[in-house]
Amino acid sequence: MIRGFIWAVVVLSFIAIGIALFLENWPPFGGTISGERLKRVQASSHYHDGEFANTLPHPPLESGDVWGYLIEQLFGDQIRVPPSSIPISAIPPASMLAPPAPGLRTIWLGHSSVYIELDGLRLLVDPVFSDYASPFHGIGPKRFHPPPIAMTDLPKIDAVMVSHDHYDHLDMRTIQYLSSRGTHFVVPLGVGAHLDEWDVPKRQITELDWWGSAEIGGLTIICTPAQHYSSRGIFDYKATLWSSWSVIGPMHRIFYSGDSGFADHFQQIGNRLGPFDLGIFKVGQYGPGASWIYSHMNPEDAVKAHLAVQADRMLPVSWGTFDIAFHDWDEPIRRAVKAANAQNVDLVTPRVGEVVIVGEPLRSHSWWEEVR
Repeated sequence: MIRGFIWAVVVLSFIAIGIALFLENWPPFGGTISGERLKRVQASSHYHDGEFANTLPHPPLESGDVWGYLIEQLFGDQIRVPPSSIPISAIPPASMLAPPAPGLRTIWLGHSSVYIELDGLRLLVDPVFSDYASPFHGIGPKRFHPPPIAMTDLPKIDAVMVSHDHYDHLDMRTIQYLSSRGTHFVVPLGVGAHLDEWDVPKRQITELDWWGSAEIGGLTIICTPAQHYSSRGIFDYKATLWSSWSVIGPMHRIFYSGDSGFADHFQQIGNRLGPFDLGIFKVGQYGPGASWIYSHMNPEDAVKAHLAVQADRMLPVSWGTFDIAFHDWDEPIRRAVKAANAQNVDLVTPRVGEVVIVGEPLRSHSWWEEVR
């Protein structure tokens, strides 16, 4: 009997190891940092003891946090999925054919994906066009709505900025398609290993540490700090860097927060690079407890961050597309509007797919109230 038990343990162990090895080599999980890339990662002042680190230490998990999160996930009473269809403004492909006009305009594509035309160039931040924010189709958070334009109808994109390697920000299918169109990718340190794994040519990848910059078509793209973390597979927690992004053009400047908790890096960015014409800030995907809020600021903190970076107009993102956190699907925007009004912040609330032209008025409307 004991011998049978031992053999069962051995067999189950081999099965578990086999599954882990299979999953670790599953293409959507991305690549492993090695060689010259690893040397550059290890040389970063933000890399310690085999992983990247935030400026502020992460608060310890409180007693019961893990069980509390699990119970909330299974039995929470929030309305995390919209009760009816979300209205989107479909983008006619023909409208994207003309060369981008001078100035600054944006289109929210859902979640944290934003199309940007800045001083004559076309940019994307954190583009995700897949149906699931997951390494497996059919498993994980599913989109509430389709993208307002098909990925294949996008115009030629000059540069893509990726804030970190979580699945709701870095999507293999989207990256591979854009790569086939010759798009250049600007990513934080280490994230290039995933792009290598997905056969993106090295000449199309620029990896940056915090405060590093790249010049593309007359724009200066700066990798600025964030307070977050990374992981894509089973054994790569904090193996790659996370960031926000600042883009400086001849006439306009934009800031994108990426995923981040609220910390003094926003003030540093504002002092060094502000003011900005537009701030794109995450307002959703926060949760209860100090551990979660450390890396996912809430809407009130997002408004504070917007003021700290000295941005003019604020575009709220990271809400209304995926069920990832413990709040009603529309709670982030309701709280963001209230906080922005209290601070006299020019918050715009476009539908997914609606054009926002900086410098021109936009009639913000509470379209989420119609989703009942």
